[in-house]
Amino acid sequence: MSTITIRLSEQVLNTVKMRARNLHISRGEYIRNAIEEMNKAFGKKEKISRLARASQLVRQNSMIINAEFSEIENDPEA
Repeated sequence: MSTITIRLSEQVLNTVKMRARNLHISRGEYIRNAIEEMNKAFGKKEKISRLARASQLVRQNSMIINAEFSEIENDPEA
């Protein structure tokens, strides 16, 4: 495990201390958990964004294919 140094305002540090104490965990564990939760949240947002882009591409391709089928269905010589 690596070690990092961070600077926190007194207000943030006091909140971290209080919440960690209430949860009966160390400040370090509290901060690690907070970072892990943030990583999960951003990962979820990234996944949703990728799925939305893929869905848009599929939707566009479906519209093109539907238009092509419509032309074939309406062609009296087909």
